[in-house]
Amino acid sequence: MNFNDELTLLLKARYPIIYINTIEEDRAEYVIRKTIKTNFNRSIYSWDFVDGYTNNPNNEGFAKRNPLQALELIERLTSETPALFLLKDFNRFLTDISISRKLKNVSRILKLQPKTIVIIGLELNIPKELQDLITVINFRLPAENEINQELKRLISSLNLKINSEVIENLTRACQGLSLERIRRVLSKIIANYKTIDESSIAMLLSEKKQIISQTEILEYWSTNENIQNIGGVDNLKDWLYKRKTSFSVHALNYGLPTPRGLLLIGVQGTGKSLTAKAIANEWQLPLLKLDVGKLFGGIVGESESRLRQMIEVAEAVSPCILWIDEIDKAFTNQNNKGDSGTSNRILGTFISWLSEKTKPVFVVATANNVDLLPLELIRKGRFDEIFFLDLPKKKEREQIFKIHLKEFRPKTWETFDCAKLALLSEWFSGAEIKQSIIEGMYQAFYEKREFTTEDISSALKELIPLAQLENDQTLKLQDWAASGRIRSASSKNIYQN
Repeated sequence: MNFNDELTLLLKARYPIIYINTIEEDRAEYVIRKTIKTNFNRSIYSWDFVDGYTNNPNNEGFAKRNPLQALELIERLTSETPALFLLKDFNRFLTDISISRKLKNVSRILKLQPKTIVIIGLELNIPKELQDLITVINFRLPAENEINQELKRLISSLNLKINSEVIENLTRACQGLSLERIRRVLSKIIANYKTIDESSIAMLLSEKKQIISQTEILEYWSTNENIQNIGGVDNLKDWLYKRKTSFSVHALNYGLPTPRGLLLIGVQGTGKSLTAKAIANEWQLPLLKLDVGKLFGGIVGESESRLRQMIEVAEAVSPCILWIDEIDKAFTNQNNKGDSGTSNRILGTFISWLSEKTKPVFVVATANNVDLLPLELIRKGRFDEIFFLDLPKKKEREQIFKIHLKEFRPKTWETFDCAKLALLSEWFSGAEIKQSIIEGMYQAFYEKREFTTEDISSALKELIPLAQLENDQTLKLQDWAASGRIRSASSKNIYQN
């Protein structure tokens, strides 16, 4: 059910108080007024804290800087007068005892008369005593068809001639932006370049990065990592290659369901985060990274609001990759005390979204400690597959050395004995293998000569891999993977040291 249909249904059912959660106040008001004009014969009384009631000469400026008085207007109007009271930012006053009590009293009138209160605000913080009275509707960012219509309107008003393919590309680039943002950035493009064309997409993407960063919990990542730069993990690579074109129109017409996501579990430094970046680059999709630390806000209700905002932005930008690093530290199966159940509510909302989402948001979550993961998160249906990234075996380590040496010495990498280095690097992760090469380079640079296999060998002997420092945790992870409850990212033919 879209927003218009849901709002119409609630108004017909005489729901007393409706809360519209959005950052687009002007667009929401426009849609509300259009819905009222089309389906209802009601007067609209618009109020804000600074100007009071506006758009009605009989009450111009009434209840200015007085939210309690704003509610009193409802009692003043005759019972036969159909009305909708649009209260902007009124959510900020809901915790006031006088406002809360007044809303309860007024709600009795609203249930019997053709009158409705509609609150527009961003932060969703409804006191418990009002939760039964207030119904929340999410007003989402503009959909693709709405953006397309707005672009055509703007282009027509500027007397520009742009082919349909460019308009479609611009429409996709604008997804995730509010209409007001789209108008501003297009005005900026016209001011700079006097026209709108394919090159305008770069500026739109720059604006999108800015708006995503302003959410504070999502970060837009640019990446040029390649799946070929990940050593080993052949099973995982094969799984990803088969789904490379799964977001295409051809796949949709074939009837393929959109891939939901991956959970990557393994020892630190085995390439889990690198894989998330490589998927985005390989599939040519935007990469959004969720900062799970900032997801949990200090104010009651703020965490839930941030999670909803994250979901809304990710779905608006879709198709995209949503990268959640170290998800085990955010959603732990250990009881969270002193957070008033916030962690459990966030987890419940998040896993429900994972199971029920229809937008093409591919979630790549990484975890180091499987003991901390709640069972409901790792059961089938949340992710398409769960892969275990083990410490690289001998053939994989040899491959990893070759990848990094090609990066550091593209012309002379073949002079290094990667087979020998692979034998010396048992228990080393991919990240630690790279660090051993860097250590060898530092030593040779200090001695003012080119580094060799022996320099790397010396570094390997001096470095202590994390897996040896946390041997029990590493063995526990490997035993759990060997039990068959998780799919190995590496093929069986490399499982020999």
